[in-house]
Amino acid sequence: MINERFIIQLQGKNFVTYEGLLDEAHRQGLESIKVDVIQLPSDENRMTAVCKAIAKTGDRTFSDFGDASPSSVGHNLVPHILRMASTRAKARALRDMTNIGITAVEELDLGDKDNEQAPNRKYKTHEIPKGSPDDPNGNQPAPTRRQMQTINDLSQSLNIPIDTDKLNKKTAGDLIAHLLDEKYKRN
Repeated sequence: MINERFIIQLQGKNFVTYEGLLDEAHRQGLESIKVDVIQLPSDENRMTAVCKAIAKTGDRTFSDFGDASPSSVGHNLVPHILRMASTRAKARALRDMTNIGITAVEELDLGDKDNEQAPNRKYKTHEIPKGSPDDPNGNQPAPTRRQMQTINDLSQSLNIPIDTDKLNKKTAGDLIAHLLDEKYKRN
Protein backbone atom coordinates (compact mmCIF):
# COMPACT_ATOMS: atom_id res chain seq x y z
CA MET A 1 0.00 0.00 0.00
CA ILE A 2 0.94 3.67 -0.01
CA ASN A 3 3.86 4.91 2.07
CA GLU A 4 2.70 6.49 5.35
CA ARG A 5 4.71 9.66 4.66
CA PHE A 6 2.24 10.52 1.89
CA ILE A 7 -0.76 10.49 4.24
CA ILE A 8 -1.79 13.76 5.85
CA GLN A 9 -4.33 14.12 8.61
CA LEU A 10 -6.51 17.22 8.53
CA GLN A 11 -9.35 17.76 10.98
CA GLY A 12 -9.32 14.10 11.98
CA LYS A 13 -9.45 12.68 8.43
CA ASN A 14 -6.70 11.11 6.34
CA PHE A 15 -5.80 12.47 2.92
CA VAL A 16 -3.23 11.27 0.41
CA THR A 17 -0.88 13.63 -1.42
CA TYR A 18 -0.63 13.74 -5.21
CA GLU A 19 3.05 12.97 -4.78
CA GLY A 20 2.12 9.75 -2.98
CA LEU A 21 -0.39 8.74 -5.64
CA LEU A 22 2.18 9.29 -8.36
CA ASP A 23 4.79 7.32 -6.41
CA GLU A 24 2.41 4.37 -5.96
CA ALA A 25 1.25 4.56 -9.59
CA HIS A 26 4.85 4.25 -10.80
CA ARG A 27 5.32 1.25 -8.53
CA GLN A 28 2.25 -0.31 -10.12
CA GLY A 29 3.53 0.26 -13.65
CA LEU A 30 2.17 3.63 -14.72
CA GLU A 31 3.12 4.05 -18.35
CA SER A 32 1.57 7.42 -19.10
CA ILE A 33 -0.79 10.06 -17.84
CA LYS A 34 -2.38 12.52 -20.23
CA VAL A 35 -4.57 15.52 -19.49
CA ASP A 36 -7.14 17.02 -21.84
CA VAL A 37 -8.66 20.42 -21.16
CA ILE A 38 -12.42 20.07 -21.34
CA GLN A 39 -13.31 23.62 -20.37
CA LEU A 40 -11.15 26.71 -20.17
CA PRO A 41 -12.01 29.22 -17.43
CA SER A 42 -14.01 32.18 -18.70
CA ASP A 43 -16.43 34.80 -17.44
CA GLU A 44 -19.33 32.76 -18.88
CA ASN A 45 -18.52 29.71 -16.72
CA ARG A 46 -17.52 31.61 -13.57
CA MET A 47 -13.82 30.97 -14.28
CA THR A 48 -14.25 27.20 -13.88
CA ALA A 49 -11.66 24.98 -15.54
CA VAL A 50 -12.40 21.30 -16.20
CA CYS A 51 -9.79 18.72 -17.18
CA LYS A 52 -9.88 15.01 -17.94
CA ALA A 53 -6.91 12.82 -17.02
CA ILE A 54 -6.19 9.43 -18.55
CA ALA A 55 -3.71 7.14 -16.78
CA LYS A 56 -2.44 4.02 -18.58
CA THR A 57 -0.72 0.96 -17.28
CA GLY A 58 -0.36 -2.19 -19.37
CA ASP A 59 -3.75 -2.88 -20.93
CA ARG A 60 -5.66 -0.89 -18.31
CA THR A 61 -6.85 2.69 -18.67
CA PHE A 62 -8.26 4.90 -15.91
CA SER A 63 -9.81 8.31 -16.45
CA ASP A 64 -11.55 10.93 -14.38
CA PHE A 65 -12.32 14.64 -14.32
CA GLY A 66 -11.16 17.49 -12.12
CA ASP A 67 -12.41 21.02 -11.86
CA ALA A 68 -11.26 24.20 -10.20
CA SER A 69 -12.71 27.67 -9.84
CA PRO A 70 -11.99 30.73 -7.72
CA SER A 71 -14.53 29.46 -5.18
CA SER A 72 -12.80 26.04 -4.82
CA VAL A 73 -9.18 27.10 -4.41
CA GLY A 74 -7.36 29.42 -2.05
CA HIS A 75 -7.06 33.00 -3.21
CA ASN A 76 -3.36 32.49 -3.95
CA LEU A 77 -4.21 29.73 -6.43
CA VAL A 78 -6.80 31.65 -8.46
CA PRO A 79 -4.24 32.50 -11.20
CA HIS A 80 -3.52 28.76 -11.48
CA ILE A 81 -7.08 27.45 -11.93
CA LEU A 82 -6.24 25.37 -15.00
CA ARG A 83 -3.27 23.66 -13.33
CA MET A 84 -5.35 22.87 -10.25
CA ALA A 85 -8.08 21.30 -12.41
CA SER A 86 -5.38 19.24 -14.14
CA THR A 87 -3.83 18.10 -10.85
CA ARG A 88 -7.23 17.20 -9.42
CA ALA A 89 -8.11 15.17 -12.53
CA LYS A 90 -4.78 13.32 -12.40
CA ALA A 91 -5.19 12.64 -8.68
CA ARG A 92 -8.64 11.13 -9.25
CA ALA A 93 -7.46 8.93 -12.13
CA LEU A 94 -4.43 7.77 -10.13
CA ARG A 95 -6.61 6.99 -7.11
CA ASP A 96 -8.69 4.68 -9.31
CA MET A 97 -5.60 3.11 -10.84
CA THR A 98 -3.93 2.44 -7.49
CA ASN A 99 -7.17 1.47 -5.72
CA ILE A 100 -6.65 4.15 -3.07
CA GLY A 101 -9.96 5.32 -1.71
CA ILE A 102 -8.57 8.18 0.36
CA THR A 103 -9.30 11.62 -1.09
CA ALA A 104 -6.25 13.48 -2.35
CA VAL A 105 -5.42 16.65 -0.44
CA GLU A 106 -5.23 18.48 -3.78
CA GLU A 107 -8.91 17.67 -4.36
CA LEU A 108 -9.97 19.61 -1.27
CA ASP A 109 -11.96 22.78 -1.61
CA LEU A 110 -9.50 25.36 -0.32
CA GLY A 111 -11.79 28.26 -1.11
CA ASP A 112 -11.40 31.62 0.56
CA LYS A 113 -13.43 30.77 3.65
CA ASP A 114 -10.16 30.05 5.50
CA ASN A 115 -8.11 32.60 3.65
CA GLU A 116 -10.48 35.48 4.37
CA GLN A 117 -9.69 35.09 8.03
CA ALA A 118 -5.94 34.97 7.66
CA PRO A 119 -4.66 35.71 4.14
CA ASN A 120 -1.19 36.72 5.35
CA ARG A 121 -1.02 34.50 8.39
CA LYS A 122 2.36 33.96 9.96
CA TYR A 123 2.89 30.43 11.19
CA LYS A 124 3.42 31.15 14.87
CA THR A 125 1.40 29.09 17.28
CA HIS A 126 1.80 31.61 20.08
CA GLU A 127 -0.83 33.74 18.31
CA ILE A 128 -3.60 31.36 19.41
CA PRO A 129 -5.77 33.19 21.95
CA LYS A 130 -5.78 31.73 25.44
CA GLY A 131 -9.04 30.01 26.31
CA SER A 132 -10.09 29.53 22.66
CA PRO A 133 -11.15 26.07 21.43
CA ASP A 134 -7.71 25.93 19.78
CA ASP A 135 -5.87 26.67 23.02
CA PRO A 136 -3.02 24.12 23.09
CA ASN A 137 -3.04 24.29 26.91
CA GLY A 138 -6.61 22.98 26.98
CA ASN A 139 -7.63 19.37 26.64
CA GLN A 140 -6.68 19.14 23.00
CA PRO A 141 -4.84 15.98 21.85
CA ALA A 142 -1.24 16.32 20.72
CA PRO A 143 -0.45 16.33 16.99
CA THR A 144 0.04 12.92 15.40
CA ARG A 145 3.45 11.74 14.29
CA ARG A 146 2.27 12.02 10.66
CA GLN A 147 1.15 15.60 11.19
CA MET A 148 4.50 16.56 12.70
CA GLN A 149 6.39 14.87 9.85
CA THR A 150 4.20 16.63 7.27
CA ILE A 151 4.72 20.01 8.95
CA ASN A 152 8.48 19.44 9.07
CA ASP A 153 8.58 18.36 5.40
CA LEU A 154 6.49 21.32 4.26
CA SER A 155 8.47 23.71 6.45
CA GLN A 156 11.73 22.55 4.87
CA SER A 157 10.44 22.58 1.29
CA LEU A 158 9.00 26.08 1.72
CA ASN A 159 11.95 27.33 3.80
CA ILE A 160 9.56 28.60 6.49
CA PRO A 161 10.72 28.11 10.09
CA ILE A 162 7.85 26.93 12.29
CA ASP A 163 7.59 26.72 16.05
CA THR A 164 5.74 23.45 16.68
CA ASP A 165 6.05 23.40 20.48
CA LYS A 166 2.50 24.57 21.20
CA LEU A 167 0.59 22.74 18.46
CA ASN A 168 -2.32 20.44 19.16
CA LYS A 169 -3.97 18.04 16.75
CA LYS A 170 -6.43 20.60 15.40
CA THR A 171 -3.98 23.49 15.06
CA ALA A 172 -1.51 21.13 13.37
CA GLY A 173 -4.18 20.20 10.80
CA ASP A 174 -4.99 23.87 10.21
CA LEU A 175 -1.28 24.68 9.83
CA ILE A 176 -0.84 21.87 7.28
CA ALA A 177 -3.73 23.25 5.25
CA HIS A 178 -2.13 26.73 5.23
CA LEU A 179 1.29 25.32 4.32
CA LEU A 180 -0.20 23.30 1.46
CA ASP A 181 -1.92 26.44 0.19
CA GLU A 182 1.46 28.23 0.29
CA LYS A 183 3.20 25.31 -1.46
CA TYR A 184 0.73 25.19 -4.35
CA LYS A 185 0.74 28.97 -4.67
CA ARG A 186 4.49 28.76 -5.34
CA ASN A 187 4.29 25.86 -7.83
